[in-house]
Amino acid sequence: MNESCNHSHSAWPPWVSPLTLAYTSTLLLLGLVLNSLALWVLCCRLPRWTETRVYMVNLAAADLCLLCALPFLLHSLRHRDSDMLLCDLSQSIYLLNRYMSISLIMAIAVDRYLAVRHPLWARGLRSPRQAVAVCAVLWLVVGGSLAARWALDVQEGGFCFTTHTRQHTTMVFSLLGFYLPLAVLVFCTLQVVAGLARRPVADSAEVEATQKATRMVWANLAVFVVCFLPLHVVLTVFFAVVLQSCAWKHMLTFSLHLTARLSDANCCLDAICYYYMAKEFQEARAVAPRLKAPKNQDSVCMTLS
Repeated sequence: MNESCNHSHSAWPPWVSPLTLAYTSTLLLLGLVLNSLALWVLCCRLPRWTETRVYMVNLAAADLCLLCALPFLLHSLRHRDSDMLLCDLSQSIYLLNRYMSISLIMAIAVDRYLAVRHPLWARGLRSPRQAVAVCAVLWLVVGGSLAARWALDVQEGGFCFTTHTRQHTTMVFSLLGFYLPLAVLVFCTLQVVAGLARRPVADSAEVEATQKATRMVWANLAVFVVCFLPLHVVLTVFFAVVLQSCAWKHMLTFSLHLTARLSDANCCLDAICYYYMAKEFQEARAVAPRLKAPKNQDSVCMTLS
């Protein structure tokens, strides 16, 4: 971006700073409580480890790390002459855990898709140990891509958001890190919903369990799209359009700030959504022994676990 344009927070409407402070404080309080509680329940209170439990532990940990980095990141954005090391570190933790959350949501969707549409394959592909391996690979891939982005950003003017050097080379990492998981998530959601709709039902209890599973799948997709799509649409405009007007650059920078804060809300919504997913799983397990068909019993449990 042209450095002659003023992108500082002082050029934004006066209501932005107090609203951002109130929003971020509420988000931090809720997010830290909800994700800490989720980790405690997942690690200490559930009777056995399942694939979804492994993914949810990693998701809660990623959301907690992002929330812990958020205040330092916002401080660096506001005080542009502050410690660059703090800016680099906070942004690295923030981006790592944002795209790790996105990747884990995609992994949960793929796991659910295999359980519903390919139950025979799922028996061999789904296990807690394999879920641990998938999470380890995702951490390595996301961390490696972030390291590559950091190296390129340092060569092109700086890694921190405060430099405003939104280089096309490094922005590709952010866009691919969202649009590829989005495509996978949409595909898996549609396939799971279609599979649930075609499933024969044995009694009213199974009908209710299937309906709850369908609503949960749609809710997960809706939360993902609402939280992350606006931010990446703005990033896509940054990537695709060369703007000469300072007014347009200012508007996009302001939009980037608002949509980034919206994406932060995913840290709270993840914990709520996957709490209900686990709750419906427990209900489905209670219903399953009463089902007449063993095949349906397995499939209902696998759908929600």
